Amino acid sequence: MRESVTESPNRAAAPNLSAIEKVEQQVPGPREERPPVEGRSAAYDSDLLRAARREPVSRTPVWFMRQAGRALPEYRKVRAGIPMLESCMRPDLVTEITLQPVRRYGVDAAVFFSDIVLPLKAIGVDLEIKPDVGPVIANPVRDFAGLEQIRPLDPDADLWFVTEAVRQLVGELGPKPLIGFGGAPFTVASYLIEGGPSKNLEKTKAMMLGAPELFAALLDRLADLTAGFLRVQIEAGASVVQLFDSWVGALSPRDYQRYVMPHSAKVLAAVADLGVPRIHFGVGTGELLPLMAAAGADVVGVDWRVPLDEASRRIGPGYAVQGNLDPAVIFAPWPAIETRVREVLREGAQAPGHIFNLGHGVMPEMDPDTLARVVELVHEASAR
Repeated sequence: MRESVTESPNRAAAPNLSAIEKVEQQVPGPREERPPVEGRSAAYDSDLLRAARREPVSRTPVWFMRQAGRALPEYRKVRAGIPMLESCMRPDLVTEITLQPVRRYGVDAAVFFSDIVLPLKAIGVDLEIKPDVGPVIANPVRDFAGLEQIRPLDPDADLWFVTEAVRQLVGELGPKPLIGFGGAPFTVASYLIEGGPSKNLEKTKAMMLGAPELFAALLDRLADLTAGFLRVQIEAGASVVQLFDSWVGALSPRDYQRYVMPHSAKVLAAVADLGVPRIHFGVGTGELLPLMAAAGADVVGVDWRVPLDEASRRIGPGYAVQGNLDPAVIFAPWPAIETRVREVLREGAQAPGHIFNLGHGVMPEMDPDTLARVVELVHEASAR
């Protein structure tokens, strides 16, 4: 998938506090202590889950977005000749790919190998992920008739392979957490509306502003779809989930709050009863951080454009933060990498809970050995 080209200014616009407070009243937030739905999971006392709950940790936990695949030669070997979405539907292959970075990097969590458009494929939407392009939709949604592609999810029939893969992984990981994830309604909708990746999201914004009822109906269906996808992962054993809203940084706070936030809040509320931490992440979202937190997050993912101490100030003390080393720093000489890693740790220490990560995903050209050194440094520098 493409990188976002939208950057946010350094200062966050003041959000509409009354609207935020209204959402917080409706959505279970991080201030509520929610035990696991079936007692304490094996990963419950891991540093990653403790950090997400804003509790003391033995050292700062670390994982990388897109750690499963991309940069690893062993990943390219096992996936040779297998299309992306097909590889996501083979439980044994998903298990192997998910475990590879845990073995290689020594990270504190595995992230489920999948894709945010997989639920669309599972319900029969005609799409493919083209190499070096991204998701391409055969019949873009441009009118109410197009909504009929987005049928309700049948978890047992549509996502049996997800349940099987997650159960395999939980058995292999033991006390190490498995992070499940799903695509936020806005980002998934952008692919459906545009027909594929888009630099400026022209068609998406045109529908949002010019056909708001159609836009809301699409996002509502996608919220149900993503909520179902997340619930399947959690009920099979995932200990944490992350809601990716990769391209929502293209919106102003006003448009996000009016057109998008209620649908993301619906997704996060739909899994609140299952008692796992919920991470909410987007790219270029410095202006949106307070709203993304109020939508129902326990942890707010922050890209590299806003320091973590400033991000924590913007969202308040009721949330942990995740991030936020600039991925491009990995290509610098090691002394420069070490300096930046230590800066992120110092800034993250000002928040009530910190999970170390990149500010976006692992790039295919990154050196796996350098990523492993970053994990070692985070653990050594933060050990208590």
